[in-house]
Formats: sequence, C-alpha cells, structure tokens
Amino acid sequence: MSPKSQPCLQACHGRLCRSAALPLAIAGGLALAAPVSAQDAVDSAVAAEALTPELPAPVAGETQRTIDFEADELAYDNESDVVTASGNVVLRSEDRSVRADQVRWDRQAKTIWATGNVRFVDERGNQLYTESVELSDTFEAGAMDDLLLALRAGGRLAARSGERGDDGTVVLTDAAYSACAVHDASGCDKNPSWRITADRVIYDPESNRIRFKGAMLELFGARLIPLPGLAVRTDGRAISGFLVPDLRVSESNGLEVSGSYYTRLDDNRDLTLGAYLYSQTKPMVSAQWRHLTSIGAYQITGYATHSSRISDFTGVPSSEADPRGYLFANGRFQFSPEWSLTSSIRVASDRTFLRRYDISRDDRLRSTFNLERIDEQSYLSVAGWATQTLRLGAPQGQVPVALPVIDYRRRLEDPVVGGTVELQANTLAIARTNGQDTQRAFAGARWDLRRLTGLGQVVTLTGLVRGDVYHTDETGLTATEIYRGNPGWETRGIALGAIDVEWPFVGEAFGGTQIFKPRLQLVASPDIRNLSVPNEDARAIDLEDSNLFALNRFPGYDRVEDGARLTYGFDWELYRPGWRIKSTIGQSYSFDANRAILPDGTGLSERVSDFVGRTEVRFRDFVKLTHRFRLDKDNLAVRRNEFDATVGNRRTYAEVGYLRLNRDITGLEDLQDREELRAAVRVAFARYWSLFGAGVFNLTDRDEDPSFSSDGFEPIRTRLGIAYQDDCLEFGLTWRRDYSEQGDARKGDTFQLFFSLRNLGLR
Repeated sequence: MSPKSQPCLQACHGRLCRSAALPLAIAGGLALAAPVSAQDAVDSAVAAEALTPELPAPVAGETQRTIDFEADELAYDNESDVVTASGNVVLRSEDRSVRADQVRWDRQAKTIWATGNVRFVDERGNQLYTESVELSDTFEAGAMDDLLLALRAGGRLAARSGERGDDGTVVLTDAAYSACAVHDASGCDKNPSWRITADRVIYDPESNRIRFKGAMLELFGARLIPLPGLAVRTDGRAISGFLVPDLRVSESNGLEVSGSYYTRLDDNRDLTLGAYLYSQTKPMVSAQWRHLTSIGAYQITGYATHSSRISDFTGVPSSEADPRGYLFANGRFQFSPEWSLTSSIRVASDRTFLRRYDISRDDRLRSTFNLERIDEQSYLSVAGWATQTLRLGAPQGQVPVALPVIDYRRRLEDPVVGGTVELQANTLAIARTNGQDTQRAFAGARWDLRRLTGLGQVVTLTGLVRGDVYHTDETGLTATEIYRGNPGWETRGIALGAIDVEWPFVGEAFGGTQIFKPRLQLVASPDIRNLSVPNEDARAIDLEDSNLFALNRFPGYDRVEDGARLTYGFDWELYRPGWRIKSTIGQSYSFDANRAILPDGTGLSERVSDFVGRTEVRFRDFVKLTHRFRLDKDNLAVRRNEFDATVGNRRTYAEVGYLRLNRDITGLEDLQDREELRAAVRVAFARYWSLFGAGVFNLTDRDEDPSFSSDGFEPIRTRLGIAYQDDCLEFGLTWRRDYSEQGDARKGDTFQLFFSLRNLGLR
C-alpha cells in the first residue's frame, strides 16, 4: 500500500478511497517455504525450521495447500514460540496471496497476525486492504479493522471493522458501498457521487452474496432513501430484487409510476414482472422471460391492460373497456454448425396501444421465422413473414402474409470455362385476406469470371439465365394496375449478359494518397414479359448510387430491367492523415426506347438516366458527412437530396439528417415525394452535466403531396432534456412533445425522470 493511500485507508469507513476487492478465506494446510533473505543466517535457519509446522494428516476430501513464503527479515522467539516475518512479506498459495509489512505467527495460540498495509487476494481476483487481519493457522481470516474491499465485478466496500464467523460468513460493521471510482483521471482522490451506508454487511463466500442491514442511499452526501433488503453479488451476476421506479407524466395517461421486480431463477433463466399505475387510465402489467439454452437463447415480453380504446379520429372511445396488450418474442438457435433458426413475433391488440403507452412508435409489426443451412458451397433458407399494420385507415386485409419463402443457392466447386457458377432456386407464396394472392417459383444459374489485365483493369464477365412460373388470382383487388400482372398461370424466361471494367489509378495528391477508378459496364437482355406477372417485391425502384451498377436495378425478383444499357462513372478517394474523402458519380444510357416498366421520375424511364452520386467525408472521429444526390439529366434539378452529418465528440456533438425526394411521381404510393429534417444536439458542461435536444420535422407541402395539409413545416416530435452522468451515476429529466394525434395516442407533452446506479441493477 502506498503512503499516499494510507490516510484514505485509515478513514475508509467514512470514504471509499482505494481500489481493492473482497477476499475469500484461504483454507487448507500450511507449509511455508524458506525465506528469500534474512538478517542473520543462523536465526533465519532456526526460524525457518520453526515455521515449518507439523501438519495434521489431511482429512478425507480436503486438499492440503502449500504456502510459499518471502520476507526481508525473519525472527523466532524460542520462549514464546512466536515467528515474526518483517519487510515485504508475501504469502502465496496457488492463486491466492497475502502481502503485509509484518506477519506474526503464534504457534501456541495457532493464530497469525498480518499488520501494516495488508493486501489479501483470492483466486477470483478479489482483494482486501486493511491495517491488520487475524488469520488462523489454516489461513482463514478472522478479525479486521479499518478495511476496504473492492469487488471483482466492480464496486467497493469500506467498513470500520469486520470478523469472520464460524460458518465462514464475514460480518462488517459501520460499512459503506459504492460502484464509483475514488480517484479521477489524474489520480487524485474524489468523493463518490453515491454510496450505500449500512449498520451491518454480511458477506457469504459460498453464495458470493452481500446482504445489507439498515441500508440507506446517499446521493452527493445527502441521505435520501432507505433500501430494506438490499443485496448484491460479488461475482457480478444479477440478483433478485426490486428495480427503481420510473416516473413519467404524459398527455395520454397522466401521471405514470412504474416499477419492476427481477427474479433470477437460475444462471440461464430470469423473469421480470412490472406494474404501471396511471392517474388517467387503468393500470397495466408486464412480464419478460429470458432463457439461455444449450443451443441458443430466446426472450418473451408481454404487456396487458383493460382500458378504453379510440380507433378513429372522433375522440370517442369505441367501448367502455377492452382487453389490450402487446406480445414480443424473439430468439436464435444453432442446432449444428450448419443449421440455425431465427424467429421473431410481434403482435398488438390494436393500432394505438404501443404509441399510447410509449412502448414503440413503429407503424407496422413484423413476425418472421427463418430456418437456415449454411456451408462453404451452399445456402438454404426456409422463411415466413407476417405483418400487422398499425397505420390508421390502412386495411389489414391488403397486407400480405408470405409463407413459405424458400431460397436455395449452390456454388459449384469446379470452375466452368474459368468462371464460378452459382445455381439458385426460389419459391414464394403470398396470401391476403382481402387482396391479390400470388405464388411464384423460379430456377436459374449465374456465371461470373473475374480477371486482371496486364494494364491493371479489373474485368468481370457475367451471364445469367432464369425461368419463372407465377400463379395469381383476385388481381382486381390490387389498386395499382402495373402491380397486378395477368390472372392465372404465367411463365417467363430471363437471360442476361454483362461485362464490367474497372481501371484503378493510385498516386499522391493534396498531401496524401488518391485513388481514381473509372468504371464502365455493359448489360444486355432480350425483352422480358415483366407486366404479365405481378410485382410484389420490386416496387420501390429509384436510381441511386447503390444500384447504379447493379445487374438489375429493381430491388426484388418480380421485375427485371431488360434491353441493353451502358453505365459509366467513377470512384475517387483521398487519404491523408486524419482525413478520408470518397466520392462516386455515374449515369447510364439505354439503347432501348421502351421503358414502360420504369415510371417517370425514377431517373431511369428515358434513354439517358439522371446523374447519381455519393460523397463521404471523414475527419478523425470528429466529422462524419455523407451526401447522396440525384440530378435531373435535362436541367440538373435536384431529384434526391439526402445528407447525414455528425460533428463533435462523444460528449458534445450535433447530428443533422435531411431527405428530399422530388420525383413528381403520381399514383404510386411507394414512390411519393417526401421531405424530412432530423436534428439532435448534445452540449456537455460542468464536467458531468449535459443539455440535449432532438426533433423530427415533416417539410412536405401540398405541392409535393396533395394529400398533405401542412404548409411545409410540420413538427412530428421534439425532445429536450438535461442529464448528469459520471462513472457510476446517471439521472436526468426529459421533456418530449408529440404533434400528431392517432386515436387514443394523444398529442401533447410528456415529462420523464430517469435514474440509474451502476452495479445495483437500477435503471
């Protein structure tokens, strides 16, 4: 122990001033080795002989320990039969150790006293610091004074005194506990922002559990809340108990007080039960079950209440009271190195439950499963999808259920004409309760050959063939005509060939290294019977930098871009110390004038496409900027303008996101114009305090979307708050305002107080 920490240790019952950890008693036989050095060779020999005890025969099942011994000086008193080791005394036994200024062993009383800067370390890395500790001759701790314990999993315990009982438990009196650091970054002492004081603390080494008697929470030195029945574990594992309540005030529910009880049923299972009380509506309960099995893990979360529900914009409850709730379950299981199962279930009783009770703001809930087999040469997926819409006015009967969705791919091990061949088979069945039903199956093969020329060009040749079979009925229930396809059975064939050439150039520029890579791609395909089959998975078509050089710029399988086209562009990158700049721009030219499957406004409907690009700028971890754009080929009007920027560090930063789609596409819901602004800022001050705010704003006006009634600036949600956060404590107050009202999820203000203590499982 350093001299600097000595004053802290002497008053450790009042302050938590040193990093240390809680020990386990060292049991077993004692066999000390000879000292490293001694002041007198003869005395040392006598003392060493005296230090070697006559050990009793080991008890059956008990392991005898060998203790290695080191000290600067060693002395033996023949009359009192006392051995004294002084100066840098070290006792080691396997992965346990004791360090002290002096160790005194009374052979008659069979007691060992370690005094002066004592440090006791157990096999788990827990440590004890004290001025003196009494040990038995079997190396079990007894009485201690002015001690400090630091738990291996974090947290420190200081006490005025402690002793070990006959049952192995350690009882501390006048104790204090905290998970806060007691030194700042420069090594200076600091007071913990919170601590738990207790009259008695009982540590059970068998269960790795610490129980507090007469516990009281102190925050910045002020005694605030009694904590009866408080207990923590020394190994960092969770322990059953109540969580600190949350406090919230909202327009929909009034004052809300919520609390939970956590139950640890086993090392791999736990259960959390929650209750929510409101001043303006009936209570709600929740439960969360988590289970880690030998092949995977899953969790099930549920909410339930019995309250009135508003299903439209009239403001009138649809009934006096309805059972309402939400179920969310997910998991993943790995049956073998190849086979796995992933699943998720999300179901709500009605469309406004999640928003009203502030559980989620999603406008759709997706349930799915996916059984996969993956090896080095093949991939198999058997999946299913079901979606529940939460959008008011959207008919659930028009939302599809996809079951099954089967996809199989195999890559041939042997090259074919020098290239790689991948085979694919896919089938899909889509059903709607009040809409068009579709079944699809196809099989195909793709061949890729990649070569590097002597001049440095990267040339890729691709060939693809595919045969499709579709069956469709009730096509008249699909409002958009180009999505329907022909009713009944339809077949089509797809053939495609492509050549792609990249030519990278590397050199020095602007004090760094630049890479300039022009790229040229030619894709050709005969006419494809696209409009004869339905479009279920390829509706959101839009020219972007991400699909500029794709073989098929539609996002799914139901539509395939036919004809011949030439795509050209370049990538440019610059690397210099601290900086990285990357830019992409390109355009395509179609040799086919018939572009009926590509709506006007997507940037692809004419022979010459729009210009698309992306620019990324990085400066260390301080500036991150990404900008995506699409410019009209005729007048360079901005058809897509999107950027995301972050400036600042972890504590103080500003984030801005902006998106504007100016495509002028009418009649297609998937391709409507939108304009949105997102912003967030956080400003740190006074070391641990911060102010933060965020907002989402709809900038779409009537000219962009006639269905909108806004004037081009409509706040969706704003948030403002203040928070305190140090290494072990976090609390704050948040104000949020919602500007849209959906059923019983009313617009208005919500205030929330949050509070969290490290290591106590408090939110």
